[in-house]
Amino acid sequence: MSESVINMYSDTVTKPSPAMRQAMANAEVGDDMGGEDPTVNRLEAMAVELFGKEAAVFACSGTQSNQMGVRTHCIPGDELLIEERGHIANFEGGAPAAISGISCRTIRGRFGMLDVDDLIGKVRVDNQHLCVTKLLCLENTTNSGGGRVWPLEQLKRVCDWAHEAGLKTHLDGARFFNAVIASGVSPAEIAAGFDTVSICFSKGLGCPMGSILVGSTEQIHRARRIRKLMGGALRQAGIVAAAAIYALENNVERITEDHANAKAFAEALAGTDGVIIDPVDVESNLVFFSIDPDLGDAMQLSAALKERGVRIGGMGPQTLRACTHLDVNREQVLQAAEIVKDCIATGFAQYPKKPFGPFARA
Repeated sequence: MSESVINMYSDTVTKPSPAMRQAMANAEVGDDMGGEDPTVNRLEAMAVELFGKEAAVFACSGTQSNQMGVRTHCIPGDELLIEERGHIANFEGGAPAAISGISCRTIRGRFGMLDVDDLIGKVRVDNQHLCVTKLLCLENTTNSGGGRVWPLEQLKRVCDWAHEAGLKTHLDGARFFNAVIASGVSPAEIAAGFDTVSICFSKGLGCPMGSILVGSTEQIHRARRIRKLMGGALRQAGIVAAAAIYALENNVERITEDHANAKAFAEALAGTDGVIIDPVDVESNLVFFSIDPDLGDAMQLSAALKERGVRIGGMGPQTLRACTHLDVNREQVLQAAEIVKDCIATGFAQYPKKPFGPFARA
């Protein structure tokens, strides 16, 4: 494989910049479990103001903060509603069931999003034979749905329906700030309809780890206890919280570059024989494209690209996902597109077929 790797597998591969590392090294720390880490406290206060909620709690990962949110609203035997491609239902190791005894009822939507018509009739009646429908989980931007950004009116409409139906609402904001930048809507406006919101720092914001959960004072009090139960007792966590503060202060607006690079990548591939892609579908930093089955499958192309120094993962038998982020620039993105086109032109069926699964790595 080439020594120079253009890694578009995910925005989780980003590494902290020298300035972020310096902020981490200089962080003032204390015991977070006792509320004594000043840097964590500052981050949580920033989140409260930014998202218009009453309280916040720092967490290790987006999966952890999502599961803290789920368990905050539900008890064993309850169910949550979620679009069938939602991360919480598919890519968190079965955590709702394994950790909290909660069922995920998946509903088919469009591009990872739901509307009221999809949800009507999905709340179970109060009957001893049935689990209790308690929570609606949404994702913005949608991951497996194609990196789509929820229109604010649709988001509000669905959350209003949920609350009228007696449900709580949780937002998986793994790429929350991609939605903010793409929509031009403020964080507080997007978060307004949700009881809890999880925001991940380790993707577009470029942190090595970390997430935060925001909500009401009562909900976050409960979430702190759940964090402890899940093994998330943090001590001198200010070292990591400092990275998140740096990201909020320096890395939000630059996400615009990632979106522009994703669009440029899609436009460079458009019109290539054997590739199915429409640049209009690219709304954030995720680019999904499909290949003609006669050429081979997604994992074979992923293997061919890896050998040429480009990392792009499979998301379906014929579908791949490319992800732009702060560690790939415009020149690299366009170079990657040329390598994809060259692999398509020269063929890649000679690479062995491998078992496929979403997020599979060649």
